[in-house]
Amino acid sequence: MLRAAHGIGAAALLALIALCLAWEIWLAPLRPGGSWLMLKAVPLLLPLRGVLAGRRRTFQWASMFILVYLAEGLVRAMSDHGASAWLAVAQTALAALFFACAVAYARLSARR
Repeated sequence: MLRAAHGIGAAALLALIALCLAWEIWLAPLRPGGSWLMLKAVPLLLPLRGVLAGRRRTFQWASMFILVYLAEGLVRAMSDHGASAWLAVAQTALAALFFACAVAYARLSARR
């Protein structure tokens, strides 16, 4: 169970980084040709090394950090239209998946 939480959480974080970049560069940017909003992926790189290494502490603080992306996804899913709304739903799902895995990993690794 611990390995699953680690693997799925790391995959969700990587997918969220890729989604943030693709969304704002190619799929549905705010302006044609891409937008500076793609820089929202940069903060996601902060916990990446620790998450990939399986550091409990990183999972703990990243679980709170990811809630910003969950909130943004929810807001944009309700306010945007077309492809952007569907990408926001995907962002919400990935952020929620990472949050659940981060909490599970932090709890399970404390028992060891």
